[in-house]
Amino acid sequence: MRERPEQRRVLAVLVVAQVLSGAGLAAGITVGALLAEEMFGSTGLAGVPSALFTAGAAGGAAVIGRLCRRWGRRPGLALGYGAGALGSLGVVAAAAAGSAVLLCASLLVYGAGTATNLMARYAGADLASPERRGRAVSTVLFATTLGAVAGPNLVTWTGDLARSWGIPRLAGPFLLACVAFAAAALVLAALLRPDPLRLAARLAAAPEGADTPPAAAPASGPPWGDARRRGLAAGTAVMVLTQLVMIAVMTMTPVHMLAHGSDPQAAGLVIALHVAAMFLPSPLTGLLVDRYGRRWIAAASGPLLLAAGVLAATAPPHAVPQLATALVLLGLGWNAGLISGTALVTDALPPERRAAVQGLVDVGIAGAGAAGGLSSGLVVAAGGYPVLALAGGVLALAVVPAVGWSARVPRTVRGAPAAAGTDAEGS
Repeated sequence: MRERPEQRRVLAVLVVAQVLSGAGLAAGITVGALLAEEMFGSTGLAGVPSALFTAGAAGGAAVIGRLCRRWGRRPGLALGYGAGALGSLGVVAAAAAGSAVLLCASLLVYGAGTATNLMARYAGADLASPERRGRAVSTVLFATTLGAVAGPNLVTWTGDLARSWGIPRLAGPFLLACVAFAAAALVLAALLRPDPLRLAARLAAAPEGADTPPAAAPASGPPWGDARRRGLAAGTAVMVLTQLVMIAVMTMTPVHMLAHGSDPQAAGLVIALHVAAMFLPSPLTGLLVDRYGRRWIAAASGPLLLAAGVLAATAPPHAVPQLATALVLLGLGWNAGLISGTALVTDALPPERRAAVQGLVDVGIAGAGAAGGLSSGLVVAAGGYPVLALAGGVLALAVVPAVGWSARVPRTVRGAPAAAGTDAEGS
């Protein structure tokens, strides 16, 4: 089934914005923990930046969701990226001034940019037909790959640039983030037309018999029936758990490596490979989600994260190939959970309620990331990196019973056939 021309245009614009914003997203991932360790003078506080910008992402997701519901995706996403640019500039100023208070405040605002980068995936799904929803989400995520992979590998160059301006080296990637988020905001504000959410709502409300394609048609059956509530709950649970585990392990891996004498460039390479695994497999993941069902791919994310945790826990600190493999598996598990979970959540929601509920879902995801980032440094300080990695992998297995619970739903609700795209056939 061919998608609407408007959907193809929307995806093209989102791809450009995601390529730009991916570099901004990578800044906090790569050097946030190292910058905090340098400014706070404590490994136990190295997880604070991750906790702060994911807490900021939680607040940003709620606000962006409401803005999108009221005004549409275009202004909501553009304002989110604008806030991310402002926060990145604040981090640079904080590093230059040596102000821990300004650093914390700026990281909260920076979080709005990271929230927007993830929330853009919902815009890609607004006009997609249920049969292609996983691929639409994966297209947006895949576009993040170029910037997100390039960002960590520009640590040395941006650090040198910052140093030449009298700014601490570790603030360099946030200079790049400021430019990247600002450019993404301008692209969306100027080019995201028609607004995908507003068009989807109009098409869903079109009179019966109008030329309304399946891509925008309201799902059959009651929108808040038991099957849809369980799908919404399962999709949320999968994304929350995978985010918590991924953030916790990822945050402390560079700190663990550098604490045992590894080169910063080696740590940057490991994180670059991790970020690539987070986004690069997205087209394949989206295809699998659409072809074999959302729940099968969601359930697979748990064992992937467990394998990552076991491998990271048993890797010697200097074993870059083994740590890189563990972080790649960590990224793959996160990718599977996010795309399948996004499809489950979007399937469950009618267009008029979609943006607000999706914003709340992402609040939970960001809150889980904040908890993972904040606790990661404390766990490593108390028990070591292997304990953190192994505990995260075991926790990730909770997605399997969560998905199994959601699948125990009759294929009919009050006599109506299961809606297309609700994954009944894949459960």
